Amino acid sequence: MKVYSGENIRNVAIVGHGKAGKTTLVSAMLYTSGAAPRLGRVDDGSAITDYDEEEIARQMSVSASTAFAEWGKTKINIIDTPGFNMFVHEAKMVLPVVDAAIVVVDGVAGVEVVTQKVWKDCEEYKTPRLIVVSRMDRDRANAERVLESLTSAFGREVIPIELPIGAEKNLSGVIDLVRMKAYTYELGGNGKGKETEIPANLKDQAQAAHEKLVELVAEGDDKLMEKFFESGTLAEEDLVPALHNAIRDDKIFPVIFASGLGNIGADRVMDFVVDYTPAPSEHEWVTGEPSASGNGDAPKRHETDAEPVSLYVFKTVNDVFAGRISYFKVFSGVVKNESTVQNFSRNSAEKLSHISIMQGKTAVPVNELHAGDIGAVAKLKDTLTGDTLGDKSAPIQYPRVKLPEPAITFAIEPKSRADEDKLGPGIHKLMEEDAMLRFFRDPQTKEFLIAGTGQQHIEVTVSKLKKRYHTEVVLKAPKVPYRETIRAKADVQGRHKKQTGGHGQYGDCKIKMEPLPRGANFEFVNDIFGGAIPKNFIPAVEKGIKDAAARGYLAGYPVVDFRVILYDGSYHDVDSNDLSFQLAGRIAFKKAMEVAKPTLLEPIMNVEITVPDDFAGSIMGDLNSRRGRIQGMDNKAGNTVIKAEVPMAEMLSYGVDLTSMTQGRGSFNMEMHHYDTVPSQLQEKIIEKSKAERGEVKEEEE
Repeated sequence: MKVYSGENIRNVAIVGHGKAGKTTLVSAMLYTSGAAPRLGRVDDGSAITDYDEEEIARQMSVSASTAFAEWGKTKINIIDTPGFNMFVHEAKMVLPVVDAAIVVVDGVAGVEVVTQKVWKDCEEYKTPRLIVVSRMDRDRANAERVLESLTSAFGREVIPIELPIGAEKNLSGVIDLVRMKAYTYELGGNGKGKETEIPANLKDQAQAAHEKLVELVAEGDDKLMEKFFESGTLAEEDLVPALHNAIRDDKIFPVIFASGLGNIGADRVMDFVVDYTPAPSEHEWVTGEPSASGNGDAPKRHETDAEPVSLYVFKTVNDVFAGRISYFKVFSGVVKNESTVQNFSRNSAEKLSHISIMQGKTAVPVNELHAGDIGAVAKLKDTLTGDTLGDKSAPIQYPRVKLPEPAITFAIEPKSRADEDKLGPGIHKLMEEDAMLRFFRDPQTKEFLIAGTGQQHIEVTVSKLKKRYHTEVVLKAPKVPYRETIRAKADVQGRHKKQTGGHGQYGDCKIKMEPLPRGANFEFVNDIFGGAIPKNFIPAVEKGIKDAAARGYLAGYPVVDFRVILYDGSYHDVDSNDLSFQLAGRIAFKKAMEVAKPTLLEPIMNVEITVPDDFAGSIMGDLNSRRGRIQGMDNKAGNTVIKAEVPMAEMLSYGVDLTSMTQGRGSFNMEMHHYDTVPSQLQEKIIEKSKAERGEVKEEEE
């Protein structure tokens, strides 16, 4: 494999809504460039970048995948990303390592929910964007309607630099509005367009579109504007570099047209990537995290071979045969095979044996990779996604991608004892691959929980556990972590007295209990004067109260947000000990709860739901039925964003319900916000259910 330097490399992420034709477009690019022997298809499992068992079975991308195409003197590194809302975090994870994003939009549907989500992520990372309207050979594909959808969503900076020739099944080529040439294709052919003159019936439309493009490009440059006013147009030698700079600086978002399955326009996509998207070497610098020295300076690196070696790991895959594979971008220097680098994130040395570049799942060995290139290496000891490696003498740490918290949680139980032993190791390997997966034990409910972006995300994880690690599990809705608190004050005495032969037990304490603000948890105040209880027994009273609070009073849930003031008591010189005062503290707690008006608290979630405008009314009605409180609404290009506070108990199955209500076009995320009182009419049901469950547990234990 030929080694490429930074100026001859282009790194692009293929992003967009699910089923917009991203993977098929990548397949067309690989086939047209000669990197693949045939045009891969998603529906028969032959697409190079959808090679995982789950992707083939579900006919959809579930994780980012890398490939490369050699086009002319340039190597194009392509990262194909998922477009379904539950897996779209994979697209965000790769944005720090690419130099441009190809936003693929369906020729029929136009801008969809995830299109806007990935666009927003690209804005966050200042990633230049090229828009490809794909599937233009489909029934009802319409260039004008899609362009209107794009400019409505993303502004007047969106402008076509191509026009399609023909429509739907009659799609036969494209017109390049920069060079004013037409390119015609055979549907399903080799993907190489034949240059020709613009058809007579499209000349006027193409000329008008060309002038509009020239005017927009000239707007951003005073010298070009002067030329434009003088001659009424711009020469090609001025227009091409000016357009390149405008795209690099996010001043223009060009639109081109293609059909991946028909293999029309894939060569033009690669031409545009080479001509108009920035090379890694064009970046001014890449900034690391502020140094730990305390002076707050952030180290910077130019993406050139001359700088010390540094690389950033953006993806991890656990392969059953090859072990852990780390995908990385070389941000500076030259990485050589068998070299040793320092992992700055974990302070350990790593040897880079058998560096390769990945063509889907196939590793192509290389001896070295230059600044700006993307590669992979297997069997690093400590390295995980988000880590920075490099020259030990020149430390730098690149920022990790910040992702939202998972939106849905399930309780997970192994089916058998054998599965129980394999569950932990299997899930932890999957968590190394997937930054949005969580696995933890709820200290309150004692359940093992698995959290992800949605039900389908969790189902894919469970399927991978079974296929890869032969571990079978059962998913259940998680228990809601209710809590208990008090609404009134209490003043009680707790006395424990037990007399047997020899030493007895004696502990006596008087406490006041009062409510605290929500979120204050527990406060213990020692107000003993004159030695009514010796100092060494006071911690025992506190421990007894804490233990009793952890067991709950109403329904077995922890009691929170209360203050206990220990103000009096008595002791016995011989019979008093730690255990006696712990038991006295428990008795006092129970007595206080009897009079302090105990109540149940439930977790309230901050929920943000994005749906097409048509569904906003029904979604708000549904939220009201779930005891939700609407906090605000926002409109974003045909979508309504609803913010609400909703009890967790009402949101356990929301992912499935939202999909059903919006025909799969809605998305949501939520995070814990605060605890609030459960309405009285629901409290009795929760208490009865909890007592019944605890009764069953006691019977099992007996």
